[in-house]
Amino acid sequence: MQTTHTETCSDASGRDLTPLLAGAATTVGGFGALLALTGSDSPLRAPLTLFFLLAAPAAGVAAALRGFDPFARVLASLAGSVVLNMLVAQGMLATHRWSARGGVLAVAVISVLILLLVLMRRRTAKGQDL
Repeated sequence: MQTTHTETCSDASGRDLTPLLAGAATTVGGFGALLALTGSDSPLRAPLTLFFLLAAPAAGVAAALRGFDPFARVLASLAGSVVLNMLVAQGMLATHRWSARGGVLAVAVISVLILLLVLMRRRTAKGQDL
């Protein structure tokens, strides 16, 4: 069996900061989606919503690309995120149903579906290995 070593974010004491950073990113993205869906006039609405629109689909695609090299995984997940956002925007424009709230909601639903499909695939793969 071959083991690979991947570098993780750690502080001076050597603790792994990856879960903390993932939690912070989830909080920021969720807050951005909440600001967009409620129609808030906050100056943080645009940057946090943009972060959500990039991070949510990227998380789903990154989960699907689990075996890739970390740099390739990040690059492919960000590219997939941009493609998904463009497809949602193009679909909404083609059907004359464009709205910022609708776009955020569509991207959120598609991202959750991608994550659920990945989780179901992993669960069935574990069941077959037994």
